[in-house]
Amino acid sequence: MAIYQKEIECMERSELEKLQSERLVWQVKRMYERVELFRKRMDEKGLKPEDIHGIEDLHKLPFSYKQDLRDYYPYGLFAVPMTEIVRVHASSGTTGKQIVVGYTEKDLDMWSQCMARQLYAVGANEDDFVQVAYGYGLFTGGLGAHAGAQKIGATVIPISSGNTQRQIQTMIDFGSTILCCTPSYAMYLGEAIEEMGVKDQLKLKAGIFGAEPWTEDMRQVIEEKLNIKAHDVYGLSEIMGPGVSYECEEQHGMHVCEDMFIPEIIDPDTGEVLPAGASGELVFTTITKEGFPLIRYRTRDICSLNYEKCACGRTHVRMNKPTGRSDDMLIIRGVNVFPSQIEEVLLRVGGEITPNYLIIVGRENNTDTLEVQVEMSEHLFADDVKSIEKIERTIKEQLRSVLGLGAKVTLVNPKSIVRSEGKAKRVIDNRKLV
Repeated sequence: MAIYQKEIECMERSELEKLQSERLVWQVKRMYERVELFRKRMDEKGLKPEDIHGIEDLHKLPFSYKQDLRDYYPYGLFAVPMTEIVRVHASSGTTGKQIVVGYTEKDLDMWSQCMARQLYAVGANEDDFVQVAYGYGLFTGGLGAHAGAQKIGATVIPISSGNTQRQIQTMIDFGSTILCCTPSYAMYLGEAIEEMGVKDQLKLKAGIFGAEPWTEDMRQVIEEKLNIKAHDVYGLSEIMGPGVSYECEEQHGMHVCEDMFIPEIIDPDTGEVLPAGASGELVFTTITKEGFPLIRYRTRDICSLNYEKCACGRTHVRMNKPTGRSDDMLIIRGVNVFPSQIEEVLLRVGGEITPNYLIIVGRENNTDTLEVQVEMSEHLFADDVKSIEKIERTIKEQLRSVLGLGAKVTLVNPKSIVRSEGKAKRVIDNRKLV
């Protein structure tokens, strides 16, 4: 079992920045020598590695983008020979070519340390049973959480995603204490557990949920349904995988592993670095990765950074929960709409509706249309039409107040919206088909 060194997460800011500077200088030099695209962009800016003296020069360096990974698919951006790559992961490729990333043995060890920090931060140790219900395979979720649990000496239950009845029976029989999966699947499990009437047989105490955006209201629903503390974990394949940042017991932002990753917040339109506390696009630089390092990678996630020392004692900067992605943002009749805004409204209404919904965007007579389909509860389904219409009007009014535009609200039958065992699909944009 690894020795947990919380002092790394509690370093004084001056010490941390010195470490970051040393590692940034090292990374820039090796990438200039080994990665053709990075060298080309440095040359275009008239920069040489010796021009970068520390993190104060980070803003001078060129950005990198998701399209770069597609243009150099599959291995063109790797910084080591393939003989040193011991594992590859990839995205689903639903919006284009797959995003392929590679890891050296040292990279995998660092990744497991990131997830070990997350597990320790929620109170896990070698006595726990960690049920990993993220998908395994090319998706980073399953193996990422798995390695972190092994790192702290916990017992791993590598069940992967799907087969909900078996998931629940395994929780009961194996005595699972920590659950790792997507938040939408945690909601689904909570529903199924209530229907089976087995909530009192569970030993769960905490959950680590990531891979998709979720709201504070959704957290409250999950905690109530599963009788746990629900913690957010952030990651993306391009930077490492789950564990790039994580919530501690305070649940007030996710601590970035700053000894491995340098975060910035920029204006998504101009690329200018924004001051601490400002909301903008999150950018990451990997300063320890060997196989597939990235400098100033634009994540498209919109959030802010909090540099105040956390009540838990950790000094690493906290990133607030992303409010959405700049590339997931919907522009409807000139108004910027994030799915998370709609979810917050629906979860606040609660009671007579379930947290399952679908956003459908279309176009009629050259005008954008917005429809929100929401599942009604079994109780409301058995009620009269007037009650249903009243709830629809309430949701419609609250959506108009939050979004600043009108939306059609349709309450649909219970369990009629397809459940997800992985990342939930919440938006159908039919304008792309017109």
